[in-house]
Amino acid sequence: MASARETASKRQIIDDHEVDGATVLARALKEQGIQYMFGIVGVPVFEIATAAQAAGIKFISMRNEQAASYAASAIGFLTRRPAVCLTVSGPGVIHAFAGMANAQENCWPLIVIGGSCDRNQESMGGFQEYPQVEQARPYCKFSARPSSVDKIPFYIEKAVRQSTFGRPGVSYIDLPGDMIAGRVPEKSLRFIHSCPSPPLMCASMSSVVKAVDLLIGAQKPLIVIGKGAAYSGAEWVIRDLVDTTRLPFLPTPMGKGVVPDNHPLCVAAARSKALQEADLVLLLGARLNWILHFGAPPRFRPDVKIIQVDICAEEIGNNVYPVVPLLGDISAVVQQLLDEFQRRTKQFQFSASSPWWETLNAKINENQKNVEAMSADHSVPLNYYAAFSEIQKVLPKDCMIVNEGSNTMDIGRTMMPNILPRHRLDAGTFGTMGVGIGFAVAAAIWCRDYAPGKRVVCVEGDSAFGFSGMEIETLTRYNLPVIIIILNNNGISFGLGDEAWESLAEGDRTLTIPANALAPSTRYEKLIEAFGGTGYIARTVDELHSSLKEAMADTEKTSIVNVMINPMAQRKTQEFFWLTKSNL
Repeated sequence: MASARETASKRQIIDDHEVDGATVLARALKEQGIQYMFGIVGVPVFEIATAAQAAGIKFISMRNEQAASYAASAIGFLTRRPAVCLTVSGPGVIHAFAGMANAQENCWPLIVIGGSCDRNQESMGGFQEYPQVEQARPYCKFSARPSSVDKIPFYIEKAVRQSTFGRPGVSYIDLPGDMIAGRVPEKSLRFIHSCPSPPLMCASMSSVVKAVDLLIGAQKPLIVIGKGAAYSGAEWVIRDLVDTTRLPFLPTPMGKGVVPDNHPLCVAAARSKALQEADLVLLLGARLNWILHFGAPPRFRPDVKIIQVDICAEEIGNNVYPVVPLLGDISAVVQQLLDEFQRRTKQFQFSASSPWWETLNAKINENQKNVEAMSADHSVPLNYYAAFSEIQKVLPKDCMIVNEGSNTMDIGRTMMPNILPRHRLDAGTFGTMGVGIGFAVAAAIWCRDYAPGKRVVCVEGDSAFGFSGMEIETLTRYNLPVIIIILNNNGISFGLGDEAWESLAEGDRTLTIPANALAPSTRYEKLIEAFGGTGYIARTVDELHSSLKEAMADTEKTSIVNVMINPMAQRKTQEFFWLTKSNL
């Protein structure tokens, strides 16, 4: 039997047990429900990655901090809970600013944790010393350094809360090397319970009643569904609203799938006409920024009325002041609208035989005929529409689509339908090129954990692929069977054919080759073969079809399908120059 002295000694050992800052951080993140950490290790953050894995947080080691921050932000969009991007000090943090800015502009939750030089070396020219907390502030909602190791849990909870409450965004936490390695008695730690989901906020009922009155009285109403609606998980109540009222709707690019693109009330095929002539727009989680042409003429009617639903008070009235502002969570506010419609003694449904629907349907049919004609042109090299027509035939209806590039993304938005919400990831509000492969890594990790068997298809322009192409090694390292389709037109927006290249390539190429031109006929599919994946080259519709079928059938390997596109191929001619200019 142990003596009283031995028992006291053991109790003292337990009471004096110390843990280091990396372990405290990992435990705090786990307590807050963080599941994923993307990043690149180095001095001084090696120990953080190891501690995170020990705590059960999945660590995905990337090849560039930009791609890591893009991947982590995509998890925030898909789950409404932030993932972590881990960076080394100085340049590592600076590289992550790109992803922080992209997440902040898209209103996606993200936490970036950056190592920094030891505190006793500050202002001495320490290794990779940089004023990271101050420099991060323009790119996030919250930027701070814990005051001590035992305060790390407090700062992590606050970082999660700041990134998810109100308008979602980015939090940056700075950790000096000596704080990561520093040790504190475990008994001094106080871990904070997981931050709950943001509270739901409803709009005023008088505003809801006014909004419904206006929608019932409108001659040319339109619902615009933005990615804020997708993020909020409002798909079921929005679908009920659309089905109940029979109002036409238009999704923004990442709002696609909130209501399925194949729904009979979707007017995406008449986007320009719908926006230009609508007399009343119900704006659900979309902003009147460049994507919606600022709500201004000539894209919109000068007298258009806006009913704006947004969670951010500062966004209300930006560019066009709404006739009815509805401040609140989209799910809660749309439910209020739906309840008010259903409360009315006379059930309202917008007439399918109205002049407005006649106008919209005529434009839909006209545009579809134009697209069908271009899709039927199988001449070699292929045009975009012929390629996309074949791609959409093979894509699983429930697949996750990542799409970036210039023409590749613009045409892909119209040619690749989504039937599920949060199943399209593209350059977004910030128009960020280079997000694609990082997004694909995140989507594939999410699918593996939450939707086994769901395919991730990443459709890239050749220029966009070049920004983060080395992340294909990340895909193969983690056995993520993503299908990457590169629409290769030898350039940025457009390029040069082989003959034109040869005629310009003599002499000093820096003076003769156009700035938008890339090396012609590059065999990108060979890159994936170097990492154990499968590559395909497609120059004809038949080759594209067989390549895609084989790639879809292979559920084990990452693949690249390199599709040669006519270097001068463009999207269909727009009715007005400003329609093309605004979507560059």
